[in-house]
Amino acid sequence: MSGEIITRVLVWFAVAGYVAGAGAFALARGRRGWDAWARAAWSAGCAAMLAHAACAFHFYHGWSHAAAYQDTARQTAEVTGLVWGGGLYFNYALVAAWAADVVYWWRRGLEAYRRRPWPLAVAWHAFLIFMFFNATVVFGKGAARWAGLCACAALGAAWWVGAAARDAGPGGANKKGLTVVED
Repeated sequence: MSGEIITRVLVWFAVAGYVAGAGAFALARGRRGWDAWARAAWSAGCAAMLAHAACAFHFYHGWSHAAAYQDTARQTAEVTGLVWGGGLYFNYALVAAWAADVVYWWRRGLEAYRRRPWPLAVAWHAFLIFMFFNATVVFGKGAARWAGLCACAALGAAWWVGAAARDAGPGGANKKGLTVVED
């Protein structure tokens, strides 16, 4: 298998782990089994992202930050007309923050992770969805673009349903008039 194929497959494993983990976390509503599954998918997605980054640097950039910066600038110019490689730093931040998040989730446990301050969780997931939307939809091509759009839409729906369930009051009806079914 070529380095290009390995690199591309790994990024889609990362996206799948991200969507599965974040989606399960959003829908878990404190169910321990769902939270554990979300953490496992989240961790696998992060591992795939770390491997993807290593493969991209190895197969595409010869382990050169300058080459990666120039390639990022070229890709950004193709899409936006702006020759800017600074998006590479956002990618570095994504990889580092996701790895730190996984370590935190495993070290602190499922309950502590779920009790993080809501603004922190919202900011973190807003950054993640921004990065994955840009990677798959804005910079993606063909079927990959549509797959990314569907994945981002599915994740948005999971967060919306999860938020509706959290807002549910007694009797299963929430503020939006949706009925929430607990299993």
